[in-house]
Formats: sequence, C-alpha cells, structure tokens
Amino acid sequence: MASHEPPPLKPAVLFLLVSLAAGEKHGYALRKDVGSRSGGNVRLGPATLYRTLAALLADGTIEESDRRPAPELDDERRRYYRLTDRGRRLLGAEVTRLEKLAATARAVILQRGRA
Repeated sequence: MASHEPPPLKPAVLFLLVSLAAGEKHGYALRKDVGSRSGGNVRLGPATLYRTLAALLADGTIEESDRRPAPELDDERRRYYRLTDRGRRLLGAEVTRLEKLAATARAVILQRGRA
C-alpha cells in the first residue's frame, strides 16, 4: 500500500521552511537564520542555499515575493521569498511526522528504562 505522506524533509529544507514560516526573507537573511535556528548544525553555503531555493521555487513550495522594504533599507539585487500554501502544508506534515517520531522514541526509552 502506497503512503500519501510526503517523504521526510532534508534538514536544510526543513530549516528554510521554518525560517520562511516566520516571515519573508532574502537569501542571505535565510542563510543566517537557518544557522541560528539550527544552533550552527545546518550551514548553508551559497551554492547549496540557492540550489535548494531554486528547487523549492520549481516545485511550488516557496515563491518570490514582490513586497520590498523601503529603498533605503534594501538592495535592489535581493530576491525575497515566502512560503506558499503547499509549503505550509509540507512543513505542517513534517512537524507532525517529527512529533510522532519523538513520541515513539520517548515511549521506547521509557519502556526500556522499566525493563
């Protein structure tokens, strides 16, 4: 029987989606935010970042935003990204999957501790 759940997200994708769930960001801001949110465990070099963003754009998980900060606060070369509805659904499904995994792991650990 085939599963209708999406496959688990790679850490870089998960952290990018979490970062964008918090608000629209440009590439460099995403790179910094992912590093911070992951405690430095996920480091996105420019090639990985922009290759991943291109894949997420192509599959409709994210989209470019046409909203811009005030010109004096912005660089016109920056591209801003935001989650799509599909991206929010994928992120929600991954969070649910991780919560189930954590609950299962806790139950196993507690059960083993009693044995």
